[in-house]
Amino acid sequence: MTTAPYELVIGLEVHCQLKTVTKAFCGCRTSFGDTPNCNTCPVCLGLPGALPVLNRHAVQLATRAAYALGCTVHATSVFARKNYFYPDLPKGYQISQFDRPLATGGLVEIGRNADGSAHAIRITRVHMEEDAGKSVHDRYPSVSAVDLNRAGTPLVEIVSEPDIRSSAEAGLYLRRLKQILEYADVSDANMEEGSLRVDVNISVRPIGSAALNTRTEIKNLNTFSGVERAIDVEFVRQCAIVQAGGTIQQQTMLWDGARGVIRPARSKEASHDYRYFPEPDLPPLVLDATWLNAQRDALPELPLAKRLRFVATYALTLADVEQLTATEAIAQTFERVTEACGDAKRASNWVLGPLLGALNVSGRRIESHPVSATTLGALIRLEASGAISNTAARQLFTMLETETIDPLTLANREGLLKISDDDAIIAWIDDVLAEHPVEAGRFLAGEVKLQGVLVGYVMKKSKGSADPRKVNQLLATRTG
Repeated sequence: MTTAPYELVIGLEVHCQLKTVTKAFCGCRTSFGDTPNCNTCPVCLGLPGALPVLNRHAVQLATRAAYALGCTVHATSVFARKNYFYPDLPKGYQISQFDRPLATGGLVEIGRNADGSAHAIRITRVHMEEDAGKSVHDRYPSVSAVDLNRAGTPLVEIVSEPDIRSSAEAGLYLRRLKQILEYADVSDANMEEGSLRVDVNISVRPIGSAALNTRTEIKNLNTFSGVERAIDVEFVRQCAIVQAGGTIQQQTMLWDGARGVIRPARSKEASHDYRYFPEPDLPPLVLDATWLNAQRDALPELPLAKRLRFVATYALTLADVEQLTATEAIAQTFERVTEACGDAKRASNWVLGPLLGALNVSGRRIESHPVSATTLGALIRLEASGAISNTAARQLFTMLETETIDPLTLANREGLLKISDDDAIIAWIDDVLAEHPVEAGRFLAGEVKLQGVLVGYVMKKSKGSADPRKVNQLLATRTG
């Protein structure tokens, strides 16, 4: 079976939990991992007579998210009841927004087209809503449980236009979107805890066609790789049906990541199935123009602007800039280290190399790494001056993770300042040649490629203090 005659048409609906302490319409906590059903009250349980009160902080974060995505935020939006019956939705409806959402329009740039123009995915709308609870199927044998701690948690739903044409584009869009939300500090976007979940709408059409055909929706994906794999599997499935003369059914699908298969869950609802109507217990949300301007002005420098500035200011490669701007914390650390050492390229090499490597090993966040930007900058300056070798600098960096001390003082104490004295280096070379007679014999017989190996042995013997340039010069004289 081939997918060659067809192209993918993908739209994504991303549900993002806002970084609030309490729920959207009540004072219950939103903390993750608490005892099931302990963060509930008459409002989020939908008990008779309980009335919702809108969380002001949730509105603020939703507005900032919309501005960060380049959307138009509307001065007036309306909450609506989305009616459906499911075990983890105690009210029998979800408070959402329908025909008058918080914001519309917007773009997420994911790269450049062949002609150099921006390759962007359009945002249709950003609206506020509350989350449902969670059905738990693996706690008790043959019985499902319901945890309503999440019911009422404030979300924004970010709906894209059907502009995405491959699983790779979908993954890139989601990574860019997550990065923007994190920079704007509106969500922790933690997919493992369900703070960012994705519904994927997929259809296929002959290449060159402009039609939007019947789509399926894959619900509640919570990993980028899961989204990409599910798209590829569903693309193949739909192409096979169309090639066989069949008809795509509008369905809601579930992804089984362990087995790599998609299965239907139910027929796909249309908007009329939800019987939307304005929420009678909440007035329209009216936002003052001065307040809206303040939310837009409070946004930090966002990822795209930061990437462009880094390329222009620091003359770094785009690949390095992508890594340096992966998070706001990494970008801030890089700039502080650059300021401390005065060399952007060396700062980039150290942040992307030893520093991120140490974080991967320790599991620390970059903000809590014990080597400050000022100390790392001083270490880089020491290496750049020629006073210590790169090997010694890396040894000192490891020591500085457990000791707060000036790098020069530490280098002096540990005997790691670079030694250029010929007699000392010759003594180390003699020791290395004696300790490695096979390599030494081949090198002295003219096998020049072994010089790098022997230099490494000398550097190790000197604990990184020997001047590598001098070691190379003195070793070269041995071959005559």
